Amino acid sequence: MKRALLSVSDKSNIVEFAKSLIGLDYEIVSTGGTYKMLKEAGVSAIEIDEVTKFPECFEGRVKTLNPYIHGGILHRRDKQSHLDQAAELGVEAIDLVCVNLYPFKATIEKTDDFEEIIENIDIGGPAMVRSAAKNFDSVIILTDPSDYSLVLNAIANGENTVEFRRDLMIKAYEHTAAYDSMIANYMNKRFNNGMGSKQFIVGNKVMDTRYGENPHQKGGLYEFDTFFSQNFKTLKGEASFNNLTDISGAVKIAAAFGDENAICIVKHGNPCGFAIRENLLDAYTEALKCDPISAFGGVVAVNGVVTKELAEKMNEMFLEVIIAGSIDEEARAVFEPKKRLKLFEYGSERIALSNDAIDFKHIDGGFVFQDADRVTADEVKNAKLVTKHVADEAAMKDAEIAYKVASLTKSNCVVYVKDAAMVAVGMGMTSRVDAARCALRKAEEMGLDVSGSALASEAFFPFRDSIDAAAGAGVKTVIQPGGSVRDEEVIAAADEHGMALYFTGIRHFLH
Repeated sequence: MKRALLSVSDKSNIVEFAKSLIGLDYEIVSTGGTYKMLKEAGVSAIEIDEVTKFPECFEGRVKTLNPYIHGGILHRRDKQSHLDQAAELGVEAIDLVCVNLYPFKATIEKTDDFEEIIENIDIGGPAMVRSAAKNFDSVIILTDPSDYSLVLNAIANGENTVEFRRDLMIKAYEHTAAYDSMIANYMNKRFNNGMGSKQFIVGNKVMDTRYGENPHQKGGLYEFDTFFSQNFKTLKGEASFNNLTDISGAVKIAAAFGDENAICIVKHGNPCGFAIRENLLDAYTEALKCDPISAFGGVVAVNGVVTKELAEKMNEMFLEVIIAGSIDEEARAVFEPKKRLKLFEYGSERIALSNDAIDFKHIDGGFVFQDADRVTADEVKNAKLVTKHVADEAAMKDAEIAYKVASLTKSNCVVYVKDAAMVAVGMGMTSRVDAARCALRKAEEMGLDVSGSALASEAFFPFRDSIDAAAGAGVKTVIQPGGSVRDEEVIAAADEHGMALYFTGIRHFLH
């Protein structure tokens, strides 16, 4: 008879699993709460201290750290010297280890009590997982309840191969590595402002992409926690690596306006259209006017529900991706003939953001790491008027939209918004004045009138030239962080042109 050790924090389906193992001629050894649950369910099991010949002690801190346990797991079945020594010491083989760890994540989410947090750091569990994984040549290591049926099937059907156990071994080490990383990151956040001597970035694989940015590169989507697997739904097509980065940029902008009917169009990571309207059809129509040439083959984020009417309008041109709160059945039918169109939704009224607390970027040889940037509603609300002229309510709404879009667009960046729609944008330029001029030139090519618009920059204007250019185009309101040594010149220029100028005091570089 083989022996299985069951010691789990997540007890879902553990009783059924234990009963099935017994049916496959396994003897069950168990610990603490798991043992109690099994016994109450009438499952025959051996309590751990009968094996260790030593009682659980120190309030359960020590129960499985014992040579009868680790010897039973770790001794090699292919070495006669190990088998002889196990027999000499009275160590019985443990052939299956089913362990998942104390709920550290759930604990830090519900309490700041450090004593309780410390007590929810598992010690014996990771040790058993690592021991069983090391000896995967002979031992099955199981850390995920969703794998119970997989393991039972393999045992029952003679498919418990070395290759099968090797896959479980890899998953086990991923499990303990992620667990230890979470603890280290938490401790550094609590005591070192999140900037410890080591930084661990852990993601769970959602899917492979066909390739990376280019066909010769491998690619995949990984998630923090369960954001994508719980929210992101594929309705049509397959998301590529580049689609996913574009979707992220478009959704961040469209979702920045809460429950408003916002639509953002992105191409190659940059917004080329944005609008807010009473309904989404009008919002899309206005957003498209900003740059319909760039929008061709673009990614559209819809902060709401795509209906048949909106779908028919979108179908008038080639779009590569539509991501929305949801896409109704009639709209899906409209899109169906478009073979190259990809559809994704969040299964809700609005699109969703994970609101990650961290941000990082790969650089050659490593990565730079920081707190995630946030554009708060109070930044525009509390912006300081620095000119004689005051913007009216409608102009301030345009300024807020322009400011949020600029803050989420590649620097150097300027955004012009009129009547709640982006009419011009210049981004990713090496100088701010070039960004302003490029935006105006593009608007002129599109036949868009920017007079009366609001202009936003994600960082200060270092010279008055951008203000002069904006005034020449008829801009009436400007919002920017301020902080230049030439702020007084910029303010004077705005006053000369009869413009309202606001400083937020907060820079939002996005490089």
